[in-house]
Amino acid sequence: MKMKKEIINTLAKTGILRTRQPDLERISSMLESSEINANVAKSVLLNDESATLIFREIYESIRQLGDAKWWIIGYEPTNHEISLEILKEIEIKNKIKLNFLERFKKIRNDANYRGFRVSVSQAKEIIDFWNSCGKEIIEKIKKDIIIPKKS
Repeated sequence: MKMKKEIINTLAKTGILRTRQPDLERISSMLESSEINANVAKSVLLNDESATLIFREIYESIRQLGDAKWWIIGYEPTNHEISLEILKEIEIKNKIKLNFLERFKKIRNDANYRGFRVSVSQAKEIIDFWNSCGKEIIEKIKKDIIIPKKS
């Protein structure tokens, strides 16, 4: 189901989305940064001490993909929920895995705001999500970028 224009208008009126001009440089930078940061996080030895760091960095990379998707259609999200929500609309092979995004947000919030440590198994879960979906999401977002014609 695609997000309806009325819903997007309501989100903009309530300040959850801000109207922006699509910015090809910003979008490209977000996509590149997302991929680099996730790859760096994945290169860290995973153990009890590093699990929270790895999880948070890959979560931020996923969120950044949602931000890039919003910028393509002319909006800047002001919260994580809406950044992740738009990713659920992307048609990928493992679309069912997009249902994990809400769980990832809860784990990240527990780590950031409640001092919970992310477990090694939770970090493995987000790494698996990135490995199986990250590249495909990036490629789908890149296909949505409209390159302005030179006049």
